Amino acid sequence: MTGAGSLLPLRSRLRELRADAFGADPAGERLARIRRSPNFADGVFQNPEGARTRPSGSTLEFAKQFFAKEQRARRAPTGTIPVHPTTLADIAKPPATGLRITWMGHSSVLAEIDGRRVLFDPVWGERCSPFAFAGPKRLHPVPLPLAALGPVDVVVISHDHYDHLDLPTIRALVGTGTVFAVPLGVGAHLEHWGVPVERIHELDWNESAKVNGITLTATPARHFCGRGLRNQQHTLWASWVVAGPEHRIYHSGDTGYFGGFRDIGAEHGPFDATMIQIGAYSEFWPDIHMTPAEGLRAHLDLQGGAPHGVVMPIHWGTFNLAPHAWAEPGEWTKDAADEAGQTAAFPRPGEPFEPAGAVPADPWWRPLSAPLAHPWRSPRETAVTPLPVGELDLAGER
Repeated sequence: MTGAGSLLPLRSRLRELRADAFGADPAGERLARIRRSPNFADGVFQNPEGARTRPSGSTLEFAKQFFAKEQRARRAPTGTIPVHPTTLADIAKPPATGLRITWMGHSSVLAEIDGRRVLFDPVWGERCSPFAFAGPKRLHPVPLPLAALGPVDVVVISHDHYDHLDLPTIRALVGTGTVFAVPLGVGAHLEHWGVPVERIHELDWNESAKVNGITLTATPARHFCGRGLRNQQHTLWASWVVAGPEHRIYHSGDTGYFGGFRDIGAEHGPFDATMIQIGAYSEFWPDIHMTPAEGLRAHLDLQGGAPHGVVMPIHWGTFNLAPHAWAEPGEWTKDAADEAGQTAAFPRPGEPFEPAGAVPADPWWRPLSAPLAHPWRSPRETAVTPLPVGELDLAGER
């Protein structure tokens, strides 16, 4: 076959791929439940505090920052990211303290808590995109194949953006028999991709589900949803509390800073470990992602206002999603934690650790990063050579 007719199968496949990756809109009883939610009004889910979900400011100014040659260079490592060669043997033996955390990169985390295994926001795909040939690509490989991860009791999804809900990963997990805990509305995507409805716990904020002796609670976050033009803003976003008989942990998902962290901490804390989003922030979307300083503040709010437990930064180091320098979230989180006297974990991707044991604190990103500014430290306290003045001013403004 030649001519335009030969393109039809390809076009058809692209349309199918596009529709499939976009997922499905809630309908029927699921949609009726959404409309009854106290968090749903005026046709969409509402944030706990007002938030601008679209970029603000000048599009031209954003483009200048994002596409400038010198800025692009700062958004990628200068060498190979040191991925820990995780093996099943690393995580086969139960944690001595009952709690072990393994950051797989970005927001993907395996938490082994009181004999159960919880996998947060698993993204094993090469790109966070509806397409295999376009979109933000990984800066480092996954630490181990998904099939080598071993049994998982529950997969927890924070929201339906592509860097948190990955179609190829979900399809690979369908055959494992695991159950899923997701915010209200996200179950429509999972069912569309083959997850049986009886294996989906779909929760509104402040609702809980029990899975094999642990309690999972969807808690508020300040963000938004959507996988493309078809999405009707009918899927919720959430942070998550996971409580076992002996330990409690918190995963922020994506969120801007808001006063509700104090309420979550008062209701469910304190926590042995928090996993807090501190990357992909920008002055162009200040309400929906946290800076490192805001992330540290959120952790302290969750812990009742004082340093406690371990904070582990997530949502950085794996995908290039914002104008800031690649390693800036790690460096600035370390600054903020040191200043507050808060223990912070900085594992290499795939490196397991127990919050009650030795916590990885080595700034492994420094040999791979261009010099970074330390905007709230004096020059004598700066551990890394400052940027030239022009770049320092720009970094300090973010």
